[in-house]
Amino acid sequence: MTIMFNKPRPSPASPSERTARLSLTGVCAGYPGRPVLREINAEIPKLATTVLVGPNGSGKSTLLGVLAGVIQPTAGDLHRGGDRPPAFVPQRGAVGDTLPLTVRQAVEMGRWGERGTWRRLTRRDHATVDAALDRLEIRDLASRQLGELSGGQRQRVLIAQGLAQEADLLLLDEPTTGLDPEARERIGILLRALVADGVTVVQATHDLEVTRTADACLLLRDGRIAGRGHPDQVLTTSALARFWQQL
Repeated sequence: MTIMFNKPRPSPASPSERTARLSLTGVCAGYPGRPVLREINAEIPKLATTVLVGPNGSGKSTLLGVLAGVIQPTAGDLHRGGDRPPAFVPQRGAVGDTLPLTVRQAVEMGRWGERGTWRRLTRRDHATVDAALDRLEIRDLASRQLGELSGGQRQRVLIAQGLAQEADLLLLDEPTTGLDPEARERIGILLRALVADGVTVVQATHDLEVTRTADACLLLRDGRIAGRGHPDQVLTTSALARFWQQL
């Protein structure tokens, strides 16, 4: 599915219309000598925002990696709906701020999967990059070096790079960590707008304010699903108590 940045926004889908965008059955995954995920059974609804929440080491980033296809399950089945690969937005700390890249060059990297690393971008590629820059309101930063940007600006660049892939599934790892309240709110508004435009959003987060505004929540603990459903149902007083004890 292609993201159309200027099309009218459809009405949000009702819960009954939110069929699964991804489904996992008995999924196990991890790293050599270190299993992380154990028997994950879950569904990610389409046209919605799903948050992965849990203490450090619970498996949130590993699960994102499995959904993105960069970590292969050691057991179980993963089914992805849609006809395009997902776009994965890593934590800001995973992208060095000393890389000699301008904002535009960083966003253009989102076209490499379609065009290839060494092939010249087409007119359509440049239009797609321009649309992503405009959507994130960072076209005025296009010639700036990544290392010159604030944390919130760099996060918007990474999301713009994801949008440039024209994916209908956006996976984000801690997109608001370390940002000031204004930047967090700006990212939240953007992600809700993307869902309205037909994008499924999945984000790992420690931010309980972000979690409360999501459509669905998966609570992880020790590599297993400890709760699933609407955030108000999952984040009970007892669940939150255990969550804070393990942070």
